[in-house]
Order: sequence, then structure tokens, then C-alpha cells
Amino acid sequence: MADDIKSLDELKSAVGDAALAEAEAPAREPVRDQFGRSYATGKRKDAVARVWIKPGSGRVTVNGKEMKDYFARPVLQMILRQPFTVAGVTDQFDVMATVKGGGLSGQAGAVKHGISKALQLFDPALRSPLKAAGFLTRDARVVERKKYGKAKARRSFQFSKR
Repeated sequence: MADDIKSLDELKSAVGDAALAEAEAPAREPVRDQFGRSYATGKRKDAVARVWIKPGSGRVTVNGKEMKDYFARPVLQMILRQPFTVAGVTDQFDVMATVKGGGLSGQAGAVKHGISKALQLFDPALRSPLKAAGFLTRDARVVERKKYGKAKARRSFQFSKR
């Protein structure tokens, strides 16, 4: 303990600039298949979506149907468009998704998560706006299971005094 380092400047001089440069993360490479598509899996509640994106005109197909036919509610369609508007690439990618499990709201969230992950794999420069918006993080909230001796997850049966 002859040389106690007490400031950041002393640490930089002790370690050296070359070691700090090596510690930086390497640049991310685009991940695409032989057809020029990027694939990602999105999850939300009980829904799991497999999503492929490729450059195109903005067509979104979910389970073989157009987005407007599969997700009839405008709110769900808006959820699917959010990653493109945040990344600034509206109507530049075609999406083909298959989704299973859960309800429509969970499926829309799963497709949104899959689109966000696929976009950042296709173009790593889009990662920072998508991550800042929180679209790359899987929402871990799921329905709590029913417990033994209870009416639901937490609701007890009605108490009777007599």
C-alpha cells in the first residue's frame, strides 16, 4: 500500500489510456439471414411472438392476416407502430409475425417487443432510441397464480362470524 490512489486522475495515470481504450465495448454488427431479414422473439404476459423484419413498404402481417384485420382496435395498432416512430423508420420495414398465447393486448405487446429487438439487430444504430424508450426490456409482469384455500390469487372466501 505504498501508493494510495485517491483521485480519478491518479487512477487514469496509473492504469494508462491504452487499457481504458481496450475496455470499451466493441461495435455491434447487424444480424441478418440469407434473405436480408432480422429475427427476434418478443414476449408479454403469456404471449410469445416470432418476428421477422426486412426492408419494404411498411406492411405488417400477423399470423397470415393484415395488422388491421388481426388487431382491430386502433390502440393495439398504435402499440405495433410505436417502435418504428421512436426509431424514425416509419413505413421502411415489412413485418411478418406469428404470435401464440395470451389475449390480444398481450399479443400486441409481444409483437411490439419482437419488432423492437429485430430493429436493433437489423440496424445497431437504432438501439439507443429504442432502449431509451424502454422497448427492449421485457415487461415481466404476469398474472399471479391462484393459491390453495383462496377464491383467487389473494381474495379470500367471505368470512362468516356465525
